[in-house]
Amino acid sequence: MTSIRVAIAGVGNCASALVQGVAFYGGSSQAPDDGSLPAGLMHARIGEWGVNDITFSAAFDVDARKVGRPLEEAVFAPPNCTPVFQASLPGSGVVVEMGPVLDGVATHMADHAEARAFRVAACPSVDVAQRLRETKTDVLVCYLPVGAEQAVRAYAEACLEARVAMVNCMPVFIASDPSWAARFEAAGVPIVGDDIKSQIGATMLHRALARMFTERGVKPLRTYQLNTGGNTDFLNMLDRGRLQSKKRSKTAAVQSQLDVPLAPDQVHIGPSDYVAWQGDNKVAFIRLEGLGFGNQPIEIEVRLSVIDSPNSAGVVIDALRCAALARQRGIGGALLGPSAWYMKHPPRQMRDAEAQEATEAFITSQ
Repeated sequence: MTSIRVAIAGVGNCASALVQGVAFYGGSSQAPDDGSLPAGLMHARIGEWGVNDITFSAAFDVDARKVGRPLEEAVFAPPNCTPVFQASLPGSGVVVEMGPVLDGVATHMADHAEARAFRVAACPSVDVAQRLRETKTDVLVCYLPVGAEQAVRAYAEACLEARVAMVNCMPVFIASDPSWAARFEAAGVPIVGDDIKSQIGATMLHRALARMFTERGVKPLRTYQLNTGGNTDFLNMLDRGRLQSKKRSKTAAVQSQLDVPLAPDQVHIGPSDYVAWQGDNKVAFIRLEGLGFGNQPIEIEVRLSVIDSPNSAGVVIDALRCAALARQRGIGGALLGPSAWYMKHPPRQMRDAEAQEATEAFITSQ
């Protein structure tokens, strides 16, 4: 495999950051003179592949502003609002095709101002599995909206049918569902999932603080994480009925770092509100309360501000190379180390140091 052929399901802000990032890091201009990694990358190479070995083979969406357009144009189409850090993109030869709608669009998405209003393209869905085979795709990255349970499963079925590896960035439980994981293993198809972490995001910071409490002898009492943002992800999540799996995923990611999980009414983690003017800027407010020596109170409050989509693209660019590496080695099923390191809701939660060690062992094993 000389390059990794990647298909994208959902050409939103995260896809825009990934496509821009492949072009941004694909040359040599970002390599520091001292031989260190460029800012934002965790690995220069995984297996035989650098960032410049990633190419795009197919893309699927349902928005009328994106379907039918070249991928390098669609990633900048409204309502995408992530910063443009790589304006010049090479021609991909990929035209965004109509994917299955199913439950991929929340009903309220059509009720907003023109730039945000969502219009489903008036054309039939393509056969995704057939297109994955025809385009010789190696890995599909799933970027569908939160709450698109049926639609994500449809793409998982297509990956199984086409024998294409999957990176499930969404909190729809595929890799972490034993029945789905068994199907991927039986088919010899690798999957990394579920629900992508950011490089330095609210979940990673919250996990580190929660673990610090436990390791330093502080008894955790209660915690919250409140997130606001102005991208389409936050707009979609105004429909609270679509948030059940997202809240489960984020909560489990933090609770897993405590020796004794907090009672459900003492932990609140999840999206909080949509603030249009924030755009792709995500702001998180984290608070932890605990008891230290002599039962004396310890409280921490943190505010984190990040550009949301590039923050996750730096993780996806590694996860998809791990998926390709497993495919090259003939490994099927959920990849436990990479899933625990790169995802919020993996098949098996690990402490971060353990997850990183397991991922490095996977990458370097023969």
